[in-house]
Amino acid sequence: MNIVTGSSTALITPFKNGKLDEQSYAALIKRQINNGMDAVCPVGTTGESATLSSDEDRRCMEIAVEVCKGTTTKVLAGAGSNSTSEAILAAKNAQECGVDAIFSVAPYYVKPSQEGLYQHYKAIAESVPDLPFMLYNVPGRTVVDIEAETVIRLFDDIPNIYGIKEATGSLERAIALLSARPDLKVFSGDDAIDFPMLANGGAGITSVTSNLMPDLKSEIVRLTLAGNFTAAKAINDKLYPLNSVMFCEANPIPIKAAMYIAGLIDTLEYRLPLLAPSVENMKKIEQVMKNYEIKGL
Repeated sequence: MNIVTGSSTALITPFKNGKLDEQSYAALIKRQINNGMDAVCPVGTTGESATLSSDEDRRCMEIAVEVCKGTTTKVLAGAGSNSTSEAILAAKNAQECGVDAIFSVAPYYVKPSQEGLYQHYKAIAESVPDLPFMLYNVPGRTVVDIEAETVIRLFDDIPNIYGIKEATGSLERAIALLSARPDLKVFSGDDAIDFPMLANGGAGITSVTSNLMPDLKSEIVRLTLAGNFTAAKAINDKLYPLNSVMFCEANPIPIKAAMYIAGLIDTLEYRLPLLAPSVENMKKIEQVMKNYEIKGL
């Protein structure tokens, strides 16, 4: 099984006149490839997946696969739902598009038990047995935590479940997982703690900030996995103010605004119920961005 590890970007989804801006999307993915990212992640939280139609969802994955073809950059696509049957359809759709692997967010809103989570993920993963599969734990969004014991059970029982994107913000959780199962591929899902997660045995990151700074984010991963902790920490520290301001409002509001400010997307459009940042927060984002050199398309 060809698993995906290393640096990955939770891609924004650019819109123009209310529709998917396919040309800009392809250009953004090319920029990720050119700046050393190991993988791109279409249709995740940062990609406003909750507001995309099934056709748009599929098209985003198709574009990512098309652009990454012939490069070393992989496609790690989002394929989750609070309905197990819908998540199975999403996983099969992703497989048909030719993605390299998928990550599936914990079922939000319904608040399942740990056994419910186990059965949910077992059903999805077994529906695409040849597709590498990552769990995605983000309790701040889903109001349910995939506990360490459940993750370990899924990793032990289901052959294609190889890792987890951990967005609890907890280093202790990462250590709990890796001390029990060193072969589990744990990704940092919180930009501010990418370096310490990797230094404690993490296998990669899925970053919001790397939409804007793929060069530095990919470098943190390369340096840390090579054992150059001093240099990696220095970059992580340098990026802290930017990582922080990217969450001054709900993701992906700030990162999309930052991409617009940087001239990386032509229009600043969101899907309701998301709106542009407040005037005050827009100024904060602009001010912080002045401290960084942002590479163009």
